[in-house]
Amino acid sequence: MRLVFLLICTYSFSFLNVSAQEKYVDFSSSYIITHQELSVPHQAAVDMLRDEIYDRTYISIPVSEDRSTSGLPLIVMGTKSTLHNWMDEHSIPVPSDMEAEGYSLILSEEGQKPPVLYIVGEDDRGLLYGVGHLLRKSKMKKGNFLIPRNIDVNTFPRYSLRGHQLGYRPKTNSYDGFDVAMWEQYIRDLVVFGANAVELVPPNTDDASTGPMLTLPPEEMLVEMIYLLKKYDLKAWIWYPLMHGDYSRQDDVKQSLEENRRIFSKLPKLDAVFVPGGDPGDAPPAVLFNYLEKKAEVLRRFHPEAELWVSPQGFDQQWMEEFVELLREQPEWLTGVVHGPQVRMNVDDFRKLVPDRYLIRRYPDITHNYDAQYPVQDWDFAFAATQNRESINPRPVDQTHIFRAPDPESFTGFITYSEGVNDDVNKTIWSALGWNPETDYMETLRDYGRYFIHYDYADDFAQGMLHLERNWRGPLLTNTGVYPALMLFQDMERNALPVVRLNWRFQMALFRAYYDAYNRRRLIHETQLEEEAMDILRAAPRIGVGEAIRQAEKMLDQANLHPVAPEWRQRIFELAASLFQSVRMQKSVEKYYAAGARRGGNLDLLDHPLNNRLWLKDQFVKIRQLDNNEDQMEAIDELVQWTNPGPGGYYDDLGDLSVQSHWVSDDQYEQDPSFLRSSFVGYTIGDEVMNWRVSWARYGQALYGQPLYMKYTDLDPEAHYQIKVTYVKDLYSGDKMVRLVANDDIEIHDYIEKPTPIEPMVWDVPHEATKDGKLLLRWNSEGDMGGTGRGCQVAEVWLIRKK
Repeated sequence: MRLVFLLICTYSFSFLNVSAQEKYVDFSSSYIITHQELSVPHQAAVDMLRDEIYDRTYISIPVSEDRSTSGLPLIVMGTKSTLHNWMDEHSIPVPSDMEAEGYSLILSEEGQKPPVLYIVGEDDRGLLYGVGHLLRKSKMKKGNFLIPRNIDVNTFPRYSLRGHQLGYRPKTNSYDGFDVAMWEQYIRDLVVFGANAVELVPPNTDDASTGPMLTLPPEEMLVEMIYLLKKYDLKAWIWYPLMHGDYSRQDDVKQSLEENRRIFSKLPKLDAVFVPGGDPGDAPPAVLFNYLEKKAEVLRRFHPEAELWVSPQGFDQQWMEEFVELLREQPEWLTGVVHGPQVRMNVDDFRKLVPDRYLIRRYPDITHNYDAQYPVQDWDFAFAATQNRESINPRPVDQTHIFRAPDPESFTGFITYSEGVNDDVNKTIWSALGWNPETDYMETLRDYGRYFIHYDYADDFAQGMLHLERNWRGPLLTNTGVYPALMLFQDMERNALPVVRLNWRFQMALFRAYYDAYNRRRLIHETQLEEEAMDILRAAPRIGVGEAIRQAEKMLDQANLHPVAPEWRQRIFELAASLFQSVRMQKSVEKYYAAGARRGGNLDLLDHPLNNRLWLKDQFVKIRQLDNNEDQMEAIDELVQWTNPGPGGYYDDLGDLSVQSHWVSDDQYEQDPSFLRSSFVGYTIGDEVMNWRVSWARYGQALYGQPLYMKYTDLDPEAHYQIKVTYVKDLYSGDKMVRLVANDDIEIHDYIEKPTPIEPMVWDVPHEATKDGKLLLRWNSEGDMGGTGRGCQVAEVWLIRKK
């Protein structure tokens, strides 16, 4: 009986293997056929195909002009015009409905003849994208190059601009360590997924002019990268901020234009220049437009067809209105307008204001997690405090929502805002959606895993990216998926070949998985330690204040004296070192020259406290200094009772995803991923606030004067209430005042400055506001603000029933 079972299983597995093989055609021994006198981009496409296959298979596919190569599969490459006669001769229909940058892949298997794969580009750039399609769909391993039998496709891009900013400057978390060869490889990688533009930065920006990681002086690297873009026929853009002072002064304008002349004259190619209106810059619209007209003249002296674009980044309401009025004069030197971070409206509303003659390009921030254009939704404080603003952040589902949120007719394309390779997955999602907005993110993730990691990991790695995104969704304490996510990547690592383990994209995923799991393990531990410390403080009337504080401090110190998961922590450090070597990723300021902890150096934040121990220990110092035991006991009781609103009262910690039951949230993320119309959680993290309560470092906030609401029901109609509020100043947005109103027309307080240092403030709630048993609270910050738009930050709210 056992023999029969084995025979059946052997037959079944044999059948499955044959079926799997039948899905592919073996091109391991093949020739590339192309015509003579190749253009530079055409030659680049041939080289890219050969190089990328060789890197993965060690197969060097020869190139021939002899179309009679006998008995071997052929890959015939060319544009529609150069291949027309060949395809006509072999009765292969030439696609007639392609548009610019489009391509067709046609697999021909005629009887017993060797198969022929045609890669037909509408133009040279289309040929590049056809090669990219083949590469990301094929099965490649050492000694084998297999092409899917269902490879046939005829496609062209929906959006004419699909690019990414690659800034060679010390601020970035990896780019400044790239040499020319690394840049060429990374540009190729973007091409494979459909990118057709790269935005560079000039030598003079709001960064240091040099840094320890730079492999060439910035000006030399700029020229080298332009040559690479010319080689691959990609659009070359430059993000060119206003860096020469006051542009209402002719001397400053002259200095800026002289720099422009020097830079533009050196570049072998330049398709467009984008000047942000702010961050940095901040010139009034009239001054800005006056300068741009002069800049356009200099630009087109050296690059006659180059475009000039501008954004109203950081403008307040008055400047935005002036900006739109200047657009309505329709200056001919301006090509289009950019919608990006710190623009006070969404893309669709922006399109309604901008005259039709001007195109709108998106400049989406895909690289930052908070204090960003598209913050991570429902992000736990533990992640914000440690992984922080610029961490490894695959967000395939979110990025798909962000891309699709506007009307597709509202913009002509995009160049994403990136500060390094931390957002590598997000780049591929945007490139794929720019080609076809209906693309399923799972298809892109599988292509990513198949091509960049290994074909065996196509689905596992795709699932892993979704796991990492889900790790960041909701309260971390209750997120039971974090550990299985780590186990998935550990299983992949355990079975991986050395080439996979050394792959920087695989290392990034491992780093994130370990960091997430370590965060959760620490959060559970430190939360428990604080609970036990509070139990000790509650015993102060019995054991005495001094002994209670001593034991509570000892309990809190266990977080440092007896840390949890040391092996995970060690693995994170090892992976940070590997990433520095493999892709120049800078995960630490001191070890790896990161520009800051907020700028990707989050290895330095790995052990940032996740409970209130630093704040509590500060309070202990103050309590010990009090004169008498009664005052000390009262202070201890205040700590223990901090979140207790008393009988009939309510407490909300608006930054705690599990303690914000009265906060009114629109929950319309798919329609409003930038939270321009809805309130959301923000964070203030840094050395300046290390001793804050956790509930102060996270808070509810709203942008550009939009309201933040809280709603109470089931109140006692006969009772009188007080409201106690903790307001927080945003360290990076200046001091904005805030106003509180009940039920839309009952003022509780007018615009006030937030207190320094932070302390809760108390007001009576007029009985008129609660006499029907309900209460609606509305906060507004100053409405006519520019910059980031942040200003309304509400951390804690107690509604207290008065005795």
